[in-house]
Amino acid sequence: MRKSAVLSMIFVAACTGEPNHLGNPRSWPTAGIGPAIENGFYGQRRGQVEVFVKSNHPALIADIRAGGGATLSEAFDIARLPRAIRPAHTLQLQSDLALYSSNIEALIVAIMVVSS
Repeated sequence: MRKSAVLSMIFVAACTGEPNHLGNPRSWPTAGIGPAIENGFYGQRRGQVEVFVKSNHPALIADIRAGGGATLSEAFDIARLPRAIRPAHTLQLQSDLALYSSNIEALIVAIMVVSS
């Protein structure tokens, strides 16, 4: 009895063109593949940024304070930060410099938050 009710709901959801929180049941088997791949790439890149920031923290803080530099540019390159937004993002980093000086994890997140 329960199985038939669940199956009926699935078939009804598959027939409607209206938005719903379940999505199209025909795409369920493959729906998680794309996000899983994207998360893997993001995780790998974040790990690279984390190692770089931890290895170069004092130089990064000096570059942020100065408004830019080779070390900060390299961190942005690793994070794949678009060149067009780097100056504005550097200004944002400068405004929170006290936090990033004492909290490496916050700097990692701040660099990754606008990465592409």
